[in-house]
Amino acid sequence: MNRLFLDALECNNHSSRPPVWLMRQAGRYMPEYRALRAKHSFLEMTHQPELVVEITQQPLRAFGFDAAILFSDILLVAEALGANLQFEDGLGPLINPSISSARDISILSASEIPHKMRFAKTAIEELKKILRVPLIGFCGAPFTVASYMIEGRSSKDLKKTKRWMFEDADGFKQLLDLITQATVDYLNLQIEAGVDAIQIFDTWANFLGYPQFQRYALAYYQKLMQGMKKNVPVILFCKGSGGYAHALAALKPAGISLDWSCDMCAIRQQVGSKVALQGNLDPDVLLSSPATIQKEAGHLLQRMQGDPGYIFNLGHGITPDVPVDSVKTLVETIRRGNDS
Repeated sequence: MNRLFLDALECNNHSSRPPVWLMRQAGRYMPEYRALRAKHSFLEMTHQPELVVEITQQPLRAFGFDAAILFSDILLVAEALGANLQFEDGLGPLINPSISSARDISILSASEIPHKMRFAKTAIEELKKILRVPLIGFCGAPFTVASYMIEGRSSKDLKKTKRWMFEDADGFKQLLDLITQATVDYLNLQIEAGVDAIQIFDTWANFLGYPQFQRYALAYYQKLMQGMKKNVPVILFCKGSGGYAHALAALKPAGISLDWSCDMCAIRQQVGSKVALQGNLDPDVLLSSPATIQKEAGHLLQRMQGDPGYIFNLGHGITPDVPVDSVKTLVETIRRGNDS
């Protein structure tokens, strides 16, 4: 197995280049994915193990990434809890009815999560038979999952979520605790099936003030990590992670994934050498010319050159309008390593 990614997570990669994988590396920017999407709904694609196996492998065949990430969605836990989850083209995820108060929590149940999500276990087991790179499992952090359940869709301000959080902290924590219970079961299912690492995504944590970030984000990362039955490396990602890096590192994850708003070298000095750092190229660079992609990626490679705990990634996921050739250019640039 290609161990570059795992070595970097252990801060022990002494090869000539960092490993590279990209958030949302399997998805809508790829023609192969779009061909399958034309035949299946998004939820069908996430629930059918044979489709999950195929889509997870598509970017590996196309670009030769150093790690695979399970094709799935962070809101499958909300669905398993009993939320009515749908995906609409042009609108993204929709949850209707949304959860608007603590009274609504009674319609949810965290029982039988491994049974409800057994399709993921089957897909992971099949992938582990054929992959030659590590497989990353993942989940949404409770705050982000809760925000979708409360807002009912993507939101630019999370006003409903924050209003509930401030006005009924006990009820809000009750929802987070329920999501956490289900997520722990789901993570353990992934780990038992054979994933090599876990990434926790807290996409909307940057909407929180720091006291709320401590209470509703950090505390729940810790609960998720403590609930894992087996010790596998964990990567923490949230928007604004550069500003929270010291607090994230204090939880002792294997790695922290950083968005593009921070200086990777400064974060390395801040958190020390025992935690891997992942990131943090602006995804919009991939909409630029090949020369610009090479230049921007090269600058990042030079700044992190020789860091045994560095993993090249984007500061967030690939957008659907990124050209396939841009991803090829990026990966080729990384593979040249110190010659870039």
